[in-house]
Amino acid sequence: MANAGTTQDWAGAAEQRVLDEALRLAASEGWTRRMARLAGRAAGLSEGETELLIPHGPADLAALLADRHDARALSMLQDVDPASLKIREAIRAGVEARLDAAAQDEPSTRRWLAWLALPPNAPLAAKLAWRSADVLWRWAGDAATDENHYSKRLLLAGILSGGLALRMHASRADALAFVDRRIEDVMRFERLKATTPVRPYDLMAGAVRALGRARYGRPQPPPDLTDVP
Repeated sequence: MANAGTTQDWAGAAEQRVLDEALRLAASEGWTRRMARLAGRAAGLSEGETELLIPHGPADLAALLADRHDARALSMLQDVDPASLKIREAIRAGVEARLDAAAQDEPSTRRWLAWLALPPNAPLAAKLAWRSADVLWRWAGDAATDENHYSKRLLLAGILSGGLALRMHASRADALAFVDRRIEDVMRFERLKATTPVRPYDLMAGAVRALGRARYGRPQPPPDLTDVP
C-alpha cells in the first residue's frame, strides 16, 4: 500500500508540474498535443513518463486545469457561509468565484476555452462544465437526488460556460451581468418545467452559443432542431 501511495503522490505532484508548464506555454503554443509534450519535457519528464502521466495530452491537461480552477474557487469561498445566503445568492457567489478563479490564468484559459470549443471536444467541454456545476451546487448545500439534481447542474453548466466565455472575451462586468440574468433560469426551472415542455437541448443552448463565441469571436446560432422530437 505504501508503494501505491508513493506512486499516487508522485503522479499528483508531476501532473501539477506539467500543468504549470502547460499554462506557461499555452499562450504561445496553443492547447495542443505538441504543447503537452513540451510541458512534460519542461517539467523534467521523459517522453515515456509524459505519455504515461497524460496519455490524452491536451484533454488530460484540460481536465486538470478545470479541477484546479474548481479547487481555487472553493478556496476563494472558504469564508463564505452558503447557509447564511439565499440559494440564488449562494450560486451567484459561487459562479463569481469560479469565473475569477479561471481569470487568474487568463491567457492560457483563453486557449483552453478555444480548444474546448472545437466540435470534437464538445463532449469533454460538457463534462467539465457539469463537474464544475456539481462542485458549486454541492458547496451551496444542494442535496437533491431526483431529476432536480441533473436539471440544476445542466442549467448551471450553461451559465458557467457562457459566463466564462464573456469573462475571457468581453469583460468581468459583462460576464456577471450575464450570470445575473441567467441565474433566474435555475431558480425558476421547476415552474417553467410545470408549464412548458423543456428539452435538454434548450437548456444547453446558451452553452452552445458561448462556446461558439469562444471559438469564432461571435455568437453562433444553435442548429435548427425544429423537427427533432
